[in-house]
Amino acid sequence: MDPTEETRQRPARLAIGVIGAGRVGSVLGAALRRAGHEVVAVSAVSDASRDRAAERLPGARVCEPADVVSAADLVLLTVPDDVLDPLARGLVGTGTRVEGKLVAHASGRYGYGVLAPLTEAGALPLALHPVMTFTGRPEDIDRLANCSFGVTAPEPLRPIAEALVVEMGAEPVWIAEERRALYHAALAGGANHLVTLVAESAALLGEAGVDQPARMLGPLLGAALDNALRLGVGGLSGPVVRGDAGTVAEHIAELRAHSPESAAAYVALARLTADRALAAGLLKPQDAERLLDVLQT
Repeated sequence: MDPTEETRQRPARLAIGVIGAGRVGSVLGAALRRAGHEVVAVSAVSDASRDRAAERLPGARVCEPADVVSAADLVLLTVPDDVLDPLARGLVGTGTRVEGKLVAHASGRYGYGVLAPLTEAGALPLALHPVMTFTGRPEDIDRLANCSFGVTAPEPLRPIAEALVVEMGAEPVWIAEERRALYHAALAGGANHLVTLVAESAALLGEAGVDQPARMLGPLLGAALDNALRLGVGGLSGPVVRGDAGTVAEHIAELRAHSPESAAAYVALARLTADRALAAGLLKPQDAERLLDVLQT
């Protein structure tokens, strides 16, 4: 990008306020501070949040949400999804002045519509969702580099929203307001369920006598993830895509004996895998029939 164009698109230095200085809010605040903005005020209820704010956002005043808004040009509402709407309504209901202020949330579920009460009061709404998992550890801030953000905003605010993401070292990806729920379901299904599947695989390996399940799973799952990202469904391997109905039946029997709750998940995922493999031409119809017979028992 031409340096002049980059300067023109970069937001002016902003006073940042963070309502909810938890794992996500403290990271976004720290990333914006690193980019040259000033975090001036935060709200933090728990001791952990206060400690996190002191460590990552030094110099920021800890105060009530209304005072955070008053002190800031850009307010980050980094609270749980179910709290966003009540918080937006509450700020307006208490007469907090929001006119002309940028107000951003980091929820994947919502676009900017959830901020409607604030928008109607004159705020400028942004949805900036970091596609990353945060653990509260020091490396969280560095993980923002090169990750994606799902960005949704009114069209006139799109350049500001995207520029803020770029300043944090990440890549803005535009998500239409009406597609936010689907977008978030896709991410949660991939990331959250992946953790559950890996943890369950490790537990079952331990029961099978493997001393270091993580060491065994690491190379296999790393290769599987790489194949999936590069090849899509073409990266499938294993008994389902091979049509090994007998092997799948034995798996189900063992899981029902040792982990019944895992058996149900295995059957559901095997059905989905068979459907995808059949549609892609990777699984022969006659093999699919035998598999489906096994998966319906």
